[in-house]
Amino acid sequence: MRLATLRNGRPDGHLVIVSKDLSRFASAGRIASNLQDALDEWDRCAPILRAVSDQLDNGEIAGMPFNPREALAPLPRAFQWIDGAGYMVHLDRVRSLKGSKDAELQNDRPLLYQGGSDSFLAPTAPIVVPEDGLAVDYEAEVVVVISRVPMRPTREQASAAIRLVGICNDVSLRRLVAGDLQEGFGFFHAKPATSFSPVFVSTDELGEAWRDNRLHLKVRTHVNASLYGQPDAGTDMRFDFADLIVAAAQTRELGTGTIIGSGTVANAHDDILPIRHDGIGFSCIAEARTAEKARIGKARTPFLAIGDTVRIEAVDADNRSVFGAIDQTVELLSR
Repeated sequence: MRLATLRNGRPDGHLVIVSKDLSRFASAGRIASNLQDALDEWDRCAPILRAVSDQLDNGEIAGMPFNPREALAPLPRAFQWIDGAGYMVHLDRVRSLKGSKDAELQNDRPLLYQGGSDSFLAPTAPIVVPEDGLAVDYEAEVVVVISRVPMRPTREQASAAIRLVGICNDVSLRRLVAGDLQEGFGFFHAKPATSFSPVFVSTDELGEAWRDNRLHLKVRTHVNASLYGQPDAGTDMRFDFADLIVAAAQTRELGTGTIIGSGTVANAHDDILPIRHDGIGFSCIAEARTAEKARIGKARTPFLAIGDTVRIEAVDADNRSVFGAIDQTVELLSR
């Protein structure tokens, strides 16, 4: 089943079930008023949601046109948002960034940071920055939404807790990263609100694309209509989602509705931008720039500027969007 949240004037929005082709939706209001409520009563709600999803896909109910521009993030706010570092390829590429330290980039356990979860961005909401020159960067990631996980879980418990899968744009303000890291408390000002795909999908619906606690789909990014990256999220993921959940729950239990991020999706290759239609590319501009420094001696790809657009989506073998697209424009805060 595929779940989304539409605007209804309330912070948590209105839960809907979306058809497989992402063209239609049916209200889930009689089952659960919002996604958090559905997650809290998953054993009761999931079978009913799945039945309605089947009816929608089989044409037994007509549904209504689904417009991603009317959608909020599937979870417009969450009790917890934890981003991990599942891809060592990404960490290796950004080692040279100012503020990074080799000692912090480990191979034996994933790095984690806790992001702001009180207000997520809708998939088509603008990336609003308070001033120009902050080196705005996109970061294309996979995310999972989990049920409650006890402290010190087994990998089996962690895997069984995964309820839904989606993608996100974990926006970074690169000019502020060094200051945050050097202050010793980790990311804060460098990480504004995160945006999410319009649709989250249950693991059973993904079929072979979901295995080994990894999403085996290309995560494709365009900046101003130019292809910047399409790495396979299932390749080169050093720490899978079970690993990330286990690491996050070492000293605390994780509540139902916690969102776990994969970290920036990255595959090993030696290319630089621009890439061909069949190239791999990058899921953030910082990686592209470090690759350029290594290859040609200087970074030439600019960070996002006011007015630039970024589009991120995960696609299947037939180039069909699985979660819908994150489609955003960078805007300057108006006063």
